Amino acid sequence: MKRFILSLVLLTGVASAQQKITWPNHKKAVIVLTYDDAISSQLNTAVPQLDSAGFKATFFLMGSMINAQNIPQWRELAKRGFELANHTIYHPCSGKKDTPMPWDKYTPATIIREIDMMNHLLYTIDGKSTRTFAYPCTETTVGGKDYVDTLRKCGLVKYARIGGGTNSVITDFKHLDPLKVPSYGLEENTSGEKLIAFVKKVEDSSGMGIFMFHGIGGNYIITSAGAHRELLKYLKENKKDIWVTTF
Repeated sequence: MKRFILSLVLLTGVASAQQKITWPNHKKAVIVLTYDDAISSQLNTAVPQLDSAGFKATFFLMGSMINAQNIPQWRELAKRGFELANHTIYHPCSGKKDTPMPWDKYTPATIIREIDMMNHLLYTIDGKSTRTFAYPCTETTVGGKDYVDTLRKCGLVKYARIGGGTNSVITDFKHLDPLKVPSYGLEENTSGEKLIAFVKKVEDSSGMGIFMFHGIGGNYIITSAGAHRELLKYLKENKKDIWVTTF
């Protein structure tokens, strides 16, 4: 049950956007918790809160943020059922200036090589060869050129996450591109009330919703520790109806 839900839906033939999806174990909806960049507040705050609530999540790791001090922590999380996923090594995007090579100098070929290198780095941490991916800054282009089809052809990842807002509730699995799976990208200091409102919208549609977190109580694009705790509390209280799983 830790595989990405899309596999189950496609294999069981639940394909029509008009059909009401039947989730495993009589669940009514699915929530996927994802965290980007491998930043310290995720290890220090998000993980303890997830452990307390009894949930697993996906961490899209950026290679340049991994070091000798935190590798053992990431390795331990992988052993405990958390997913470590690919977010490139240097996180190139159009608004970022502090990468070794500027975004506009990248080509689809160079970003694919970087994704491949990151897969190898992740393999040394968790020993897994199947990988999922999140586009840096949710951009599917580098140097002005789209690389989704290149990524699709090379087969380096099974699924890839893009961005989106509060309307990113997935119900139409028949037409869902597995390399362009939408998610709810949070703004700075999004309230617990707003986080829970998104979950309720997912429940009402019997669909799937994916959260895209960055900092939890610190770092940047911060969701407060309190708001994050409120969300997890709601999910735990409603675990009979909501399946919380990894990407």
